[in-house]
This record gives sequence, structure tokens and C-alpha cells, in this order.
Amino acid sequence: MTILHETGGAILGMPLELQSFTDLLVKLIINTISALILIKKIYQPTKKGSEFLFSYMVFSPVIFFICHLFGKTELSMGFGFGLFAVFSILRYRTTSIPVKEMTYMFVIIGLSVINAIGFAASSIYELVFINVFLVGVVAILEKGFASGITSQMIMYEKVENLTAENEEELIKDLEDRTGKEILRYEVIESDFLRDSAKIRIYYKRIH
Repeated sequence: MTILHETGGAILGMPLELQSFTDLLVKLIINTISALILIKKIYQPTKKGSEFLFSYMVFSPVIFFICHLFGKTELSMGFGFGLFAVFSILRYRTTSIPVKEMTYMFVIIGLSVINAIGFAASSIYELVFINVFLVGVVAILEKGFASGITSQMIMYEKVENLTAENEEELIKDLEDRTGKEILRYEVIESDFLRDSAKIRIYYKRIH
């Protein structure tokens, strides 16, 4: 996409190109709007207080700028994706991340990469269409298939209730403590030496 055709001098060997800077601003605006809609309007209402909100907000611009700079060097995009993968493994390998949160992270990373390098292979209309389409698909799936079900991670100390024969007592105890009707649960981690367990409960969100 070509918006302006003005060039100036150079600073530290880098040319002063108004066109390049304007393209960057347009791409950044598109990426920021898409990320905010995904994070604040679609994801956050289903996960109020989620610890992943900060990560999503930071990931989007950082990956966008890295990919934008990669596009101006001889480094391949494969190298860039490898860098993201290594970073994710190093940072999140000790944290149990639900599949849904990983999906949102992948969408945010994918949109950031597309918006950063999209102008080279598509018009502004195609780029806007891609963003609207992907955000729309996520919104439709969130509303249509999630059915208002959300989850919460809690620490539980009555490990004797984790057995199959005490399942009903476990669910009743969790419902009494949380005040929510539990649809299902997952035992993420248990420590019988310390009498504690990490449990993720699923319940219907009240609008």
C-alpha cells in the first residue's frame, strides 16, 4: 500500500521516509483496534479478572513491532516465528494454560503478524477484511458455542474428596464455597503431602 511519497534525509544511516512511517501508523491502528475488540469486548467478559489479560495486551504490540522490523531486514519470518515459540515455551512452560486461552493467544499473535507484514501482499481493504473476518468468527464462536460457560481456578484442601466415590460430596462442597452451579471440574494438580489440590471448575456465566 502506498499512502504518501515523501522522503527526507537520514539519521544514523536510516532514511527519513514519511511513507514508511505513515504505513506503520495505519497498520498499528488496525492491529490495536482488532486486539482491543478481541481482548476487551470478546474475551474479558467471559474471564473477568483473568491473569492472561495483561499478557494478551502486551503480546499484540510487541509481536507487531518485531514483525514489522523483521520485514525490513534479511531475517526470515520463519526465524521470527521460531523466536515467538521459544519465548512462549520459556515463559509459559510452568503454567497450565487452558486450550481456550492458548487459542486466543494464537489468534492475537496471528493477527499481529498479518497486520505487520500484510501490506506487502495485500491492499488496505483486504487487510481490514481479514481483521474483521477473524474477529467476527471468534465473536460468533464465543457467543454460539461457549454457551456462556466460564471457568475458575481454585485451591482446595479436602483432598479426601478427590476420590471417585466422593465426587458428589466434592461438587456440593465446591458449590457451597463458590455459590455457583458447577457443570464440571478438572483436577489440575494435587499434593497429598500438603493436603492441597488445584481444581478448575466450569459454571454458567450469569449475564
